Amino acid sequence: MNLSSLFTKDIAIDLGTANTVILHNENIVVDEPSIIAIDRETGEIKAVGKKAMMMHGRGHEKIRTIRPLRDGVIADFKSTEMMLREFIKMTTNRNRLLPPSLKMVICIPSGITEVEQRAVKDTAEQSGAKDVRMIYEPMAAAIGSGIDVLDAQGNMIIDIGGGTSEIAVISLGGIATSKSIKIAGDEFNEDIIQFMRANHNLSIGERTAEEIKINVGAAIDDLENPPADYEVMGRDLLQGIPVKRTINYHEIAHALEKSISKIESAVIKTLEETMPELSADIYTNGIYMAGGGSLLRGLDKRISKITSLNVHVVDDPLKAVARGTAIALKNYDKFTFLIQ
Repeated sequence: MNLSSLFTKDIAIDLGTANTVILHNENIVVDEPSIIAIDRETGEIKAVGKKAMMMHGRGHEKIRTIRPLRDGVIADFKSTEMMLREFIKMTTNRNRLLPPSLKMVICIPSGITEVEQRAVKDTAEQSGAKDVRMIYEPMAAAIGSGIDVLDAQGNMIIDIGGGTSEIAVISLGGIATSKSIKIAGDEFNEDIIQFMRANHNLSIGERTAEEIKINVGAAIDDLENPPADYEVMGRDLLQGIPVKRTINYHEIAHALEKSISKIESAVIKTLEETMPELSADIYTNGIYMAGGGSLLRGLDKRISKITSLNVHVVDDPLKAVARGTAIALKNYDKFTFLIQ
């Protein structure tokens, strides 16, 4: 055993708006929703991750649930630090007398400001990291998708997460062209909430909207293998009582139309700004899609239709960014594009 491994621990973190994934030795050790529950009176942490998500929308006045990341960046510095500390504790042997020194690679949106970037690094350091580097999400997604990012060949990646959609053309270990827009999973959920209010007089929460998206979410109105209709429970806005409504994928495709159109526009804009030689590579290689949003039924076909390019949804797209971050950690000194 390497003696240094007794005193240091290398971890890769995909600190996402919706979920946080932590890997150690390229194995997932934490995969939890990015949420924390706090006692309003004492400030004590009541729960994080899945347990906190169970409390979300169900708590009383003494318990507050917080999603501390919004649109891919830290919205609540203190809550993010507390949440990250708890997640890191899950990766550590509690019988150890001294906690290990942490060496960390953490992913960030490509459209992040310097102030937001500093906030991420400060949060990681406050959570116990002694050595922190960052990687842009589309770069991590490309690496996790099996793309050789150091090669001269250009590749386009679309990573649709919880808070942002990251579109980038990558070549020679750098991002040649990119767009980062705040239209992603959370915005899809909000679209569904508003649609249910307007069309079914039904009030639902974030968790129910997420379940609708998973069960009958769609980007196009003519799926080859459509999902079965889905029963939704919520509060009737007129009567104020709990009721049940049945919806289908056609309705959700309509509800998401505006947001998906914005993602399409960002893809087209990125292609328009791409250098000719890289455009030729993309024509040959096609477009790669990662992130939870890439699982939306028919989205790959819709983007393929508007771009006239092949679109490939990568293997296990939900974990592509996390895998790429872990590979970047393994190549800590080799990958010069990591941000200090």
